[in-house]
Amino acid sequence: MQHTARKRFGQNFLQDKGIINAIITAANIKEADTVIEIGPGLGALTIPLLQKVNHLHLIEIDKDIIEYLRTLPNQNQMDIHEGDVLRFDFNSIAGKKKIIGNLPYNISTPLLFKLTDYVDNIIDMHFMLQKEVVERMCANPNSKDYGRLSVMLQYFFDMEKIIDVPPEAFEPAPKVDSAVIRMIPDVGRIGIVNDINTFSQLLTQSFAMRRKTIRNNLKKIANDEEMAQVGINATMRPEDISPQNYVKLSNLLNEKAKNQG
Repeated sequence: MQHTARKRFGQNFLQDKGIINAIITAANIKEADTVIEIGPGLGALTIPLLQKVNHLHLIEIDKDIIEYLRTLPNQNQMDIHEGDVLRFDFNSIAGKKKIIGNLPYNISTPLLFKLTDYVDNIIDMHFMLQKEVVERMCANPNSKDYGRLSVMLQYFFDMEKIIDVPPEAFEPAPKVDSAVIRMIPDVGRIGIVNDINTFSQLLTQSFAMRRKTIRNNLKKIANDEEMAQVGINATMRPEDISPQNYVKLSNLLNEKAKNQG
């Protein structure tokens, strides 16, 4: 199919067969798995996935690509869900799911946050993303890549970068390097928060100004003594605080709000 990649949809089409085979192998798809592919594009992953699985769900927004997908063989193995993945209800597909895709880089962060809402019904996820984003997701404290995205996703998932992907693996070639990440749900690996909204708001506030101390960033919601209770020195910068201590501080602030209410 001749198709001009559309910038507004963040389209870069994977074409390197070695990379495609490596992703399919890493995803370890079985016949009976419930598999969702996000952004199938011209079918680089779709066609080999159809050889592995009994049934495949595809989420695609581009009407021209949808028309092309409807010309592929094995239509009885496919359900094409047309529309914006950011508005898609993943629970509308029954069962525990494996999700795979070359994610549009322009919506990757909001999509990853959205998927945390469905973590109880996900087996694993394998995504192609901008390499810089993957490094932020997997980053440890005391590094420039560590931030809100790192802590929030590490709360829900055990994550590992598994494949580096150069620009020339795509058509058109993006201006950035890419990587494939494996995400396996593991809520509780850094502790359990009492209220996920409190946790999310805490992370947003904590990393609002990275160069400031945590004392300055949280001065309206936590004092030095409260931070010390959970092992946080108020003179630390947000990137120096462990995910576990953010969980502890979130729970302390949640209890404080309940007592004041």
